[in-house]
Amino acid sequence: MIYSRTQVFSTYMEYAKLQPRTKYTLATSGIEPLPFHELGANIDHLGINGGGPYGHPELLNKLSAYCGVAPECIVSAIGTSMANHLAMAACFEPGDEVLIEHPTYEPLLSTAQFLGANIVRFQRPAEAGFGVDLEDLRKKLTVKTRLVVLCNLHNPTSAALDDATLVQIGDLARSVRARVLVDEVYLEAIYPRPRTSFHLGDNFVVTSSLTKGYGLGGLRCGWILAQPDLAQRMWRIYDVFAGQNPFPAESLSMAALGNLDSIRARAQNILNANRSVMNAFLRERSDLECDIPEAGTMAAPRLKNGSVQEFCELLLNKYEMSVVPGRFFEMPEYFRIGIGGDPQMTQTALERLAAALDEFGRTKH
Repeated sequence: MIYSRTQVFSTYMEYAKLQPRTKYTLATSGIEPLPFHELGANIDHLGINGGGPYGHPELLNKLSAYCGVAPECIVSAIGTSMANHLAMAACFEPGDEVLIEHPTYEPLLSTAQFLGANIVRFQRPAEAGFGVDLEDLRKKLTVKTRLVVLCNLHNPTSAALDDATLVQIGDLARSVRARVLVDEVYLEAIYPRPRTSFHLGDNFVVTSSLTKGYGLGGLRCGWILAQPDLAQRMWRIYDVFAGQNPFPAESLSMAALGNLDSIRARAQNILNANRSVMNAFLRERSDLECDIPEAGTMAAPRLKNGSVQEFCELLLNKYEMSVVPGRFFEMPEYFRIGIGGDPQMTQTALERLAAALDEFGRTKH
């Protein structure tokens, strides 16, 4: 089905921007924001203007070293969301067939809809730990398919795909001359970061950013990895949206990349502390069903009884806390919890979540 652009908007982004802020939150999916004094930057050395017409050359070189790819394969972008937009815009024309995982992160769908894709879905079944159903993908591919879209780590479950599975996906896509777009933003929260799937084949396109894994959302340091000719097409599409990226943000991003060891250590300490508490919580709850992820910043438990929407309202109105309803990921029986926040707050939030589950369960019996 092809959608009218005037009818497309992101329900999740609207929710994320306008939801009430709560004292205790498990609704974020990235690491607690990094304080400026830990960035390794000197504000006195920042300029207002500078950079380059197609990305700051020094930033592109630092991203090149970080990702292990040639600089001409990198397109810098304002966060992963813009990176996904540019990547999709360069990979298909309106009316082309695009295969997108189900369930998925809603903005991937709304972006493809906005760009006029004819969207077909392939399955990541819960009973398979939200891995990709390769046989279903094979059946859905046609000679009209131009792009296959997925997240690794999966959003919201943090399910991981190994290289062998990704290679099979790439081979299946190549058989119909399609590309594979992998949103890898949550791979940044695995320390050390695994090798990007961009290296698995010349039909892979990858998007990511420093946002989720390092607490650097305000820098909006995103990127796309693509073959040089496709990267050039993306730069030309970017001309339609902006003259160049904000130079102060690029400068601070370069400082962050130069100080990434200490920033990474902070993020890893936060996740290690919170993961042990989350895992203990999930193992104790008979009213939830969840494949406990080995990595990532979040998990998605299924509420066995009752309405997730009603439960979220109870959390907000009585327990001063929030999670993300699964409806934003096509998983209405689930909710997403994030473990990138301050460890003391996260532990308290999980305790309040347990109390709310106990109360909610009593009302359902």
